[in-house]
Amino acid sequence: MPRKRVLLVAATTGYQTQMFAEAARNLDLELTLATDRCHVLENPWGDQALPIRFDDPEAAANLVAASGPFDGIVALGDRPAFVSAVVAAKLGLPYSSVSAVATCRNKFLTRQRFQQFGLLVPTFFRVPVTSEPNPDLARFPCVLKPLGLSASRGVIRANSPSEFVAAFLRIQAMLQPLGEEQDRYIQVEDFIPGQEFALEAILDDGRLDVLALFDKPDPLDGPFFEETIYVTPSRQPAAVQEAIRETTAAAVKAIGLGQGPVHAEMRVNEQGVWMLEVAARPIGGLCARVLPGLPERILKQAVGEYTAGGTLFETAAGVQGAAGVLMIPIPREGIFHGVSGIDRARAVEGIEDVIMTAKEGQRLIPLPEGSSYLGFIFARATTPEQVEAALRAAQAKLEYDILTALPVL
Repeated sequence: MPRKRVLLVAATTGYQTQMFAEAARNLDLELTLATDRCHVLENPWGDQALPIRFDDPEAAANLVAASGPFDGIVALGDRPAFVSAVVAAKLGLPYSSVSAVATCRNKFLTRQRFQQFGLLVPTFFRVPVTSEPNPDLARFPCVLKPLGLSASRGVIRANSPSEFVAAFLRIQAMLQPLGEEQDRYIQVEDFIPGQEFALEAILDDGRLDVLALFDKPDPLDGPFFEETIYVTPSRQPAAVQEAIRETTAAAVKAIGLGQGPVHAEMRVNEQGVWMLEVAARPIGGLCARVLPGLPERILKQAVGEYTAGGTLFETAAGVQGAAGVLMIPIPREGIFHGVSGIDRARAVEGIEDVIMTAKEGQRLIPLPEGSSYLGFIFARATTPEQVEAALRAAQAKLEYDILTALPVL
């Protein structure tokens, strides 16, 4: 019997792509990579990947169709997810609809859907990016954000009219080089107080199977919203966790998603659960390492061999426990010249690894313009409290060498 074929649509050939390639080998699946890379050079990475363009989904669908057939499709990232929806529709593969995935990528459309389905939403509106900033339209504190950027890029809190104008102009400058429909607007909405969470799940024929619920123990109150620590399982009471699951399921239904991985983020306060976003993709990049077995689950679902049940961490580890990741923030703009203390950080009890992704000589750009981290710290222990403590202790061991200005030649 021939092996089942899966198309993996991804922006890079980085760590997460390698995880899925290894998982496909373990499951005896044939994995074909489709990625947005140079189509002139023939097989430049030696991986036989299909060279597609994310800004031309129809052409990508035609190229993939000529390279088929495929039994399933998986996307890593927001733009790959939209391309995958177009490809899946053309090939007749199980996947969420093009309109549903497009809604996930547009914060304004997402808010509209949540509102229509009776979910908690802040007061929100959008204004053309080419307009003059008008703080008289807002209620303070408020948050300004691009409609399509991810990883908190361009999301800025404003507490006063002057801060509103500064934030608007800053986002305006970020969006000028971009050309997609959602890049033509800036969204303004009331600030939502509360603790933030992230939920990882798989949708199988419309059924939401929750794999992990992450606490974000650091306050995310602005002016920028850089994520730092994820810890699972959540330490919230069972009633709060159930409310998060139920609200996420309602949000997924509101958007119209039906198949594949889901990464959702939300805030919780005394009023209830406020959905921030639902993405039709798994948790990004190196953070996926926190959940061993995640790629296998996603690939099985893609080819119709998924079995729901049990949180991912418990299933993968075989025992109860906790895990977490600390995304090392960029403290200031400058040129990265290295880090010391990695061995000391790795020696902290509970730490699995410290991985620096910033390269020597790289220009560092913090939020809101930037979208990367210095690196990642991973921990695993018996309790979430031990995981969080280990991550913070390890981070304290690191010292960064960042030049604040380019050297004079």
